[in-house]
Amino acid sequence: MDYRSIVKEIEQGKLMPVYVCYGPEVFRRREFIRFMLGKLVEPEHEEFAVTRYDLNETPLDVVLDDSETVPFLVPKKVIIAENAQFLTGAKENSKVEHRLERLIEYLKNPVDYTVLILVVDAEKLDERKKLVKALKERKCLLAFQTLTAEELADWAARRANRLGMTFGSGALEKFLLYGGTDLQSLAMELDKLSLYVGSGGEVTADLVEQMVARTTEQNVFILIDELVKMNTGKALEILQDLYKQKEEPIKIVALMARQYRLIAQVKELVQTGYSHQQIAGAVGAHPYAVKLAAEQARKYDVNRLNRILSRLADLDYQMKSGQIDKSFGLELLLLNMAV
Repeated sequence: MDYRSIVKEIEQGKLMPVYVCYGPEVFRRREFIRFMLGKLVEPEHEEFAVTRYDLNETPLDVVLDDSETVPFLVPKKVIIAENAQFLTGAKENSKVEHRLERLIEYLKNPVDYTVLILVVDAEKLDERKKLVKALKERKCLLAFQTLTAEELADWAARRANRLGMTFGSGALEKFLLYGGTDLQSLAMELDKLSLYVGSGGEVTADLVEQMVARTTEQNVFILIDELVKMNTGKALEILQDLYKQKEEPIKIVALMARQYRLIAQVKELVQTGYSHQQIAGAVGAHPYAVKLAAEQARKYDVNRLNRILSRLADLDYQMKSGQIDKSFGLELLLLNMAV
């Protein structure tokens, strides 16, 4: 089942006896578990109602024995069992033995006073396994996959609304451009903005520029975005800010080369007919980064991209061999790229 459907069912009091949470988006996975605990457990009862296990150290039998034990002083309990790697195709390094048939039997007649949450640090499960098939048949699987570009924007907008604020014109796009794609970092930046604007406040594009913390990688990405728009002056301002942060010109060149390689790859794959989601999987980038790279790629032809990459490679060599002053060489490159 998808995340929203399961949340809606939980809101209505419909609970599954077992949930399997997996996928690369760890932040959303943790948020779901916090949501479950908030719905099922009173804070003062958490000591009696919530138990956590590490399946690298604890046999599945122990977890299921606990699941079948009547809760003490609380009507319902939640058991969270991390590292259920036996649901994947990966080779298990744990010396703990798990009797998987016991869980299959439990699924046939689960108790109604326990919610068991199995957590798997894996992008996907091995659906050839009998246990995974049984869990899938009972709709216990909940995948937390990387958000698409559209889903990421929707996630940020909805979280801002829950914090009592809205994004003004162009502010959401700038927030994602500046903040990156890590949900935990974005959540922290949204919390910071909500404290500043207050309930009912509006986040403007200027406020995003002033307040949202940017990593070196994001600053280089924004620098390139300004170059794409032919805003060389703004690009040089960002470069000076990077210098003030003691960033090495060689590192900046390497990050620029990485981004231009991504632009070139995305341009080629878009022309081949790949979707942004397919490209993200092929090149190992976040779908939102692919979306922005595709927009940037429209401003370049293949020959110009190849020339830029060649210039970056030449500058990298000149810097490392001492043939040119690093800062001067990088500034000169930015000026030449505007031509």
